[in-house]
Order: sequence, then C-alpha cells, then structure tokens
Amino acid sequence: MNTVVIGDVLLDIDLTGTAERLSPDAPVPVIDIVNTRIRPGGAGLVARMLADDGEDVHLVSAFSDDDRSSQLREALRGIDLHVGPSHGPTPVKTRLRADQHAVARIDEGCADPAVPTITGDMLEAVRSADSIIVADYGRGVAADPRLREAIQARGRDVPIVWDPHPRGPAPVPGAAVATPNLREALALSGLARSRPAGSGPVGSGVAAAAAAGRALRERWGCGAVAVTLGPGGALLSIRDSNSREAAPLVVPAPRLDPADPCGAGDRLAATLVIELGRGTRLEDALEAAVRSASAYIAAGGVDVVGRGRLPVPIGGTGVDAMVVAHRVRAAGGTVVATGGCFELLHAGHAATLAAARRLGDCLIVCLNSDDSVSRLKGSERPIIHAADRVALLLALECVDAVMVFEEDSPEEVLRRLQPDIWVKGGDYTVESLPESRLVAGWGGFTVTVPYHPARSTSLLASALAAVG
Repeated sequence: MNTVVIGDVLLDIDLTGTAERLSPDAPVPVIDIVNTRIRPGGAGLVARMLADDGEDVHLVSAFSDDDRSSQLREALRGIDLHVGPSHGPTPVKTRLRADQHAVARIDEGCADPAVPTITGDMLEAVRSADSIIVADYGRGVAADPRLREAIQARGRDVPIVWDPHPRGPAPVPGAAVATPNLREALALSGLARSRPAGSGPVGSGVAAAAAAGRALRERWGCGAVAVTLGPGGALLSIRDSNSREAAPLVVPAPRLDPADPCGAGDRLAATLVIELGRGTRLEDALEAAVRSASAYIAAGGVDVVGRGRLPVPIGGTGVDAMVVAHRVRAAGGTVVATGGCFELLHAGHAATLAAARRLGDCLIVCLNSDDSVSRLKGSERPIIHAADRVALLLALECVDAVMVFEEDSPEEVLRRLQPDIWVKGGDYTVESLPESRLVAGWGGFTVTVPYHPARSTSLLASALAAVG
C-alpha cells in the first residue's frame, strides 16, 4: 500500500547528559552531554514511523537547501521524497535532557515560515496515493491551494487522516478523520475562547472533547473527528449509518507510568492511516491506534523511532510486559510478578493482586494460556478464554502488564522476566513452591500473601453449573 505523508518537516535534535554540579557563573546546572541523536520531526517523524512499520512511504514536503537539510535527508534515508523548496531555513528543535528530566527546548528557524513552492512531482505523488496522512505543523505546505485540491480529489477514493495545527488550515472537506488533541480542538473550535469570565478553567475531559469534536466535524465537513486525550485515550465524534449524531465513542488507553509523550499523537495518526488503508472500520482502527500509541510510549517513545518495528503488544493490550519491567529496572524500581489461570476473577484474586502490587513498582501477571489451562484442569476449561482474561486483569488498577505462557508451569516465562519478587496467594510454604529456587537464582525471592479459602474459581464454577 502506497501511503503518502504530506506536511511540514522539522529536524529534531536530542541532547542527553548528566547534571552533577552548578555553574560557577550562575545558579544553573552544568549538563555534561553524553549522547546526541538527530531525527526527523513533524511530517518526517510520521514518515519514519510508517517506514519502520514496513509501509511503502512517500513524503511530500518542502525542504531548505542549508546544511541542516542534509542532516534531515540522511535521517529520512530509505523514504521516497517528493519535495519542493521551502524558501526558508530548516526548522530545528533541540531538546536538552539531564538525568531523564527535560531541561529546555531550543527552537531555531521556527518563528516565521516562508511560503513553500509546490512542484508537479509533489502533486503526482498525491494523485497516486492509496492512503493519505497530513501532518500539518503550520508552516505552509498543507495550506497550498493546488495541493489541497489534489488531496481533496484523491480523498474521494482513499482515506485521509488529517492531524491539524492551530496555525494551519482546516482539513479538506471529505477527510475520513481529523485528530486534534484536546487543547487544539478547544482552540480550533473556539470553545476555549467562548467560556464566560469567572466560569473557571478551560473545559477538560470527555464533555469538552465531545463538544469540540462535534463542532469541528460539522465545521470542517470531515467524516469524523478523533480528539486525543493523552493518557485518557481518544474520543471519536461521528455520525451513525443513518447520518444521525452518534453517541461519542471513548477509547481508553492502557495505564502507563509517567513517560515522555513526544510523538504519541503522530504514532496514533500513523496507525490510523494504516488501518483505514486496510479497510478497517473507523472505530476499530481508532482502538488499534490508541493501543499503538501506548505501546510506543511504553517502549521509549521517540527513542525507538528509526530502530525498526515496535515490539508486538502482548495480548493486544498495547503494553509489552518486558518493556514495563525494563523501564522499572532502569529507574531503580522493583519488579513484582505473580501467576495463575485467573479463569473467574473474584474477591480473593483482587486481594492477592492488590497485595502483590504494594510490594514493588509494577505488577506483571504471568497467565496460563487456554491450552495450558485445559491440560491442568480438563478439556472443559478454561471458562473464559485468554484474551478476555487478559482484558479483565488489565482493568484492575493494580495490574501493569500481562504475559501469557503456553507451558504448564511459569518457570520459562519467569526466566525471561526475572522478577525481583514472585508472589503467590495461598497456604503454600516457600519451600513447597517449585519456582522459589529458580527465582532465587537471579537474586529474587518468593513470598506469599494472605489466602482467602472461601473464595475460589472452582467453587464459583460449581455454583454456576448448579444454577445452569
């Protein structure tokens, strides 16, 4: 599938280092730079993400002819470029981080964008697209009338995902979906300005997103507007099959520890265009996009761009358990794990899981697969299949990730995960648990938490069978 990315390209530079002393000239930290990374930003970041996904990507943009432009082209190696002159310097954004904390961002050439020139090659790339994503950063590419006409014409046959910018133009009529974040949606819809004086802060949450999304969809003539809500996921404003206003669809995001969200909106839009290009229903495409954005953040955000595909989320959750464990260890935290079949979640399970989570900085549940449960408990089991058991576990506040394993015992998955603490609920002794010696081998230890004998899956299953 030929995916065309249209929009403004920036050069992003990440400087990371350590801060262990203050300057003698002023009360500011001295940053010793230990790593410099150059990567594409704006529409270039979207193109790089899609290329990492294995897509056939064509980038339509405007480039300068300065030295920074050469660095940008190198960062976009392997992507087909259809570019005209920008008539201005390459915009550069430099992020300075020390000891995992943002210190400053320095912008160069970003204040006054020039008017880019649109070439015939750029227009022809749009006309031959199988799907289109516009990543507008307010620098003029998406505002060109000839280019907009070509995008709108091609949009009659292929999906268009439009990621708008407050300084940019409106999406072309007929775009499949626009993806502003909540702050952008409120500003673009005028709702941020229309609140009466003394009425409190600008609206937030789903009510504000629904109002802004509906207003923008009607104003722009888009098929739908998906307002992104950061860690809250996304809200979709759409009409139903009878062209009536549908109830807003909220797609929640998997819970993540605080992390750098840079590029998460680009990742969401990139996944949306892939899914829509494959013919996926919009509601399902947005669910996949939210999971993909969460997986991107969990894997390290922009640090993973240009390094191949993201790890496949386990159980479709959008969160890779190994990535969670790595991040917790990198921050000096404690990884806690527990395991079981969890066929019917009950109060005993909830108490065990909550107690386990309080022992460290993340809780990963090692879950028996369907085949494993059948071998252990009989051919009529499991009562609930693995995908649903994963979803139920992740709905609990205390569970950070789930790893499904196929073996009859969790020993192999424990070798991969190597938790600091292995927790079991029940009347076990440490000596009676076969995993204890294994966990001790890498310096971990095994504990038990209080057991609730009156609550068990077997008792619940028997009661349900009796009722049935």
